[in-house]
Amino acid sequence: MAVAFTADDRARITARLLDTAEELFAAQGLKKTSLDELVAPSGIAKGSFYAFFESKEELYKEVMVRRAPLMGKLLAAALDRPPSVEALAGLMRSMIEALTTDPFYRRLLTRPDELEAVARRVGPEELARVTPHLMTPLIDYLAQGQSDGVIVADVPPEVLMGVLRTAGLLVINRDRYGPDFEQVLDATINALARGLIA
Repeated sequence: MAVAFTADDRARITARLLDTAEELFAAQGLKKTSLDELVAPSGIAKGSFYAFFESKEELYKEVMVRRAPLMGKLLAAALDRPPSVEALAGLMRSMIEALTTDPFYRRLLTRPDELEAVARRVGPEELARVTPHLMTPLIDYLAQGQSDGVIVADVPPEVLMGVLRTAGLLVINRDRYGPDFEQVLDATINALARGLIA
């Protein structure tokens, strides 16, 4: 017999599932996190999970949506400065700070297969709910810099986003650079920032 949940129960259990998922997905990923682990702290049966979320991927997406405004706030200060070499370098450093301080997004960026699994299951339009908080402000900032003649105009803003994210790849692979990592990172950020200025 199906359990009937009150509105208060639903709100409490949903919040607990999101909290638990955020922690477990950051630590061990989508595939290695079991439904048993997800539901245990909320006190519901494994079968009751589906009264709240259609799948683990749906829950993963909701964690992304919930975390996106927090990540957007980390980047907001960098986006308040008019584009310049220093501002673009600062923006990349803010992106790196977000990557290194947020375990959920660090895992998401270092394990693209998880994002692909989520996108396949929930669809790109649902995944796009994260875009207004993270991607849209960055793309708008770059497009405005291009319009103002400060940022190179011969590359689409979406591609420029990929260039900015390149610095994050160094952080993910920091063990390959040894004791020179910080110098390599600074030099890369500065070179990329200079290269993006018109």
